[in-house]
Amino acid sequence: MSVAGLCEICESETVEDGCDRCGRLVCANHYDRTSGLCTDCLAELGDQPSDDSDREEREYPDGVDEYRF
Repeated sequence: MSVAGLCEICESETVEDGCDRCGRLVCANHYDRTSGLCTDCLAELGDQPSDDSDREEREYPDGVDEYRF
C-alpha cells in the first residue's frame, strides 16, 4: 500500500508507515519497525515488548481495547 502526506505526529516529515495499534500515518522518526507501533503508542504502553504473557496486566486508556484476529 502506498501512502502519501505528512506525519500525523510531527506534521513535517513525509509518511513512511502506519501504526498497527492506532492507525496513524507516521514518518520514520515516529515509527518503531520492531514493534510496528508509533512512538505515542509505545509511550502509552510503557515501551513494553509485545509479549502475550502479560496481556491481561496491560492498562489501556479508556475506550481502547486489544483485538487479535
